[in-house]
Amino acid sequence: MAASQEPPAPAYTSAYLRYALGLLCLVYTVNYLDRQILAILLQSIKKELRLTDAQLGLLSGTAFGLFYATLGIPIARLADRYSRRVVMAVCLALWSLMTSLCGTAGSFALLLACRIGVGVGEAGGSPPAHSMISDYFPPERRATALAVFALGVPLGMLIGYSVGGWIDEVVGWRHAFFAAGAPGLVLSLVVALTLREPARGHSEGLTPTEAAAPRTAEVLHFLRRARSFRHVALGAALNGFAAYSVVTWMPAFLIRSHGMGTAEAGAWLAFLIGVVGAAGNYLGGVLGDRWARTDVRSRVWLPGIAIASGFPLFFITYTTSERWIALLAFALAMFLGMACQAPLFAAAQFLAPPRMRATAAAVLLFAVNIVGLGAGPAVTGALSDAQAPRYGDASLARALLVVSSVLVWAGFHFFLAGRTFEADLARAREAADGRT
Repeated sequence: MAASQEPPAPAYTSAYLRYALGLLCLVYTVNYLDRQILAILLQSIKKELRLTDAQLGLLSGTAFGLFYATLGIPIARLADRYSRRVVMAVCLALWSLMTSLCGTAGSFALLLACRIGVGVGEAGGSPPAHSMISDYFPPERRATALAVFALGVPLGMLIGYSVGGWIDEVVGWRHAFFAAGAPGLVLSLVVALTLREPARGHSEGLTPTEAAAPRTAEVLHFLRRARSFRHVALGAALNGFAAYSVVTWMPAFLIRSHGMGTAEAGAWLAFLIGVVGAAGNYLGGVLGDRWARTDVRSRVWLPGIAIASGFPLFFITYTTSERWIALLAFALAMFLGMACQAPLFAAAQFLAPPRMRATAAAVLLFAVNIVGLGAGPAVTGALSDAQAPRYGDASLARALLVVSSVLVWAGFHFFLAGRTFEADLARAREAADGRT
């Protein structure tokens, strides 16, 4: 099929831009709710289905992550060629349906299949949204807009941990899945009927073009030649390895090491990730835009500093026997961890011209999820199982400590990205103007 023609660039009112950004944030909230609700339910699922930590790691990470990562690029290519709104609405309906079906699973195999379905659907969520936001908002406001969008991460986990933990204790883990999946089915209709498709390059004043989007090989070649993009992708992947392990296993850690129930653990994590993390997420985007006014390299330096600074705090979290010290250190670590999100994904959007931005986001998400979701929780579970004969319930804390140490390595890649970021940014601008 030929690429669809772009409409003339519309003039969006401030009210509509707020509505569109709020709607996209709500979609991302449902995205993370459906993705992460499994974390608070792991202990209950483990007991009922008699699973090992390694199997739980496969359910929470590998089953989702492999399909989410590998299908992200081909679905993003559809978004770069056709309607991003339609791609997002269809994928939203799919992952919401599969989340509800998780509640019907009576075995490890069936639950694994449903989680794969969630991953397939969610592969079409973020890349179209990143591309649309980049066309809605001008460069000087892009990181802040992406920060508002990324509030869906802590908000989704807040709802998942608090409501999911409460439903689990009251009526069981299966009903938690049913409750998580239902809102997305309604929201998919709202997206399809009310979200407007912006012209490619609208926010930068570029003339809409009827030319077909570049081939996948061209996009990948363009991104591969950008050294800063390679370092951003590597740093983001290593950060994802630690971050997804933490958010997946933190409820089980609090239950095993500090004697909490699922409702109590969910309430604490809802506050620490949903409130403290949301503050870090928004402030990271605002700071990223402001710092970039004086030095554009800050778009990669800021996430690197935030990521690397998290490891000492996680070290305290997993080694102290005092509950309050562990929670305080974890709160500070989550503030820093969330502060890196918007600048990190904004950097990838700056390094790609408009017709490549959904694919650039998908490539970055591929790196994050193939390493982070695909390996992180499973490796953590395997490390915990291996140390369980010696350390018992404390084996999970030791596994999380080992995994968190890669944050220092991750931060170093963002420092390296700053060395070529300005040159790669200029190259992306030239490509957008048709000079490369």
